[in-house]
Amino acid sequence: MRGLLSCLAVLSLFAALTVVSSCDVTRVGVALVRIKTRRVCPCRGGCAEVDSLTEAVAGDGFLLGCISCKRREEVSARTIVDWHFKPPAEDQFTHIFHYDHPTSDILHPDFSERLEWRGTPDVDVQVGAVFIKRVSFNDSGTFRCTFHRTLFLLPENQQVTVEKEVELTVVAEANRELTSVIAEIMMYVLIVFLQLWLIAVLVYCYRKIWDEHEARQARKGLKAPTSLLETKDTCDGVQLE
Repeated sequence: MRGLLSCLAVLSLFAALTVVSSCDVTRVGVALVRIKTRRVCPCRGGCAEVDSLTEAVAGDGFLLGCISCKRREEVSARTIVDWHFKPPAEDQFTHIFHYDHPTSDILHPDFSERLEWRGTPDVDVQVGAVFIKRVSFNDSGTFRCTFHRTLFLLPENQQVTVEKEVELTVVAEANRELTSVIAEIMMYVLIVFLQLWLIAVLVYCYRKIWDEHEARQARKGLKAPTSLLETKDTCDGVQLE
C-alpha cells in the first residue's frame, strides 16, 4: 500500500511539473509578443538605452527604435528629433522625418504616409522611435536618429547632440528569434527527461510492490507449517486422552 501511494504521489508530481513547464514556455512566448507589439509608455519611468531591432518583414510594419537618456533626470530639457536614411548604394543621408513637439513632419516622398511618431509625446524627448508602415525592400539601408537636446541649466543653457544608427534589413519571411528557438528546444528536452524519469519511477515502484508481494507470500509460507504443527500436536493430545 505504501509503495502504491508513493507511485501515485510521483505521478501527481510529474503531471504538475509538465503543466508548469508548458505554462512557462507559453508565458515566454506571450512576453516576447508583448515586447514586440507594445507602444512606448508616456509615463516618466526609468530610462534604459536599448538597441533597435534590425530585421523587418516586407509588407508588415516595423518600429525603428532610438533612445537617448538624459544623464540627470531632474534637469528640464527640450529635444528635437530628426531621422535620416541612406540606401546601401548611396553615400549621402536624406532627411526623411522631423519631430518638434507637438508636430511631426514627413520630409521625403518615399515615406509619405508611412512614418508615424512612436516616441515620447513631450518636449523632453528621450525615446525617438518611429513606426514604418508597409515596409518594402527599398527600406533596407541605414537609418540615423539625431537628438538635438537643449538642457535648461544655470547660468546658461547647454546644447547636446546625440546620433544613433540602425542598419535595417528587409526580408521576405520572418526568421525565428534565438530566444524562441532555445525555449522550444528546452521544452522538448524537459519533456523527454520527465518521461524517462517517469519510466524509471514506474519501474522502481513496480519492483518495490513486487518485492513487498513476494515478502508477504514468504511470510504466509512460513506461517503455514507452524499452524500445521500446532494442529497436529492438538490432535495427538486428544488421541492420548
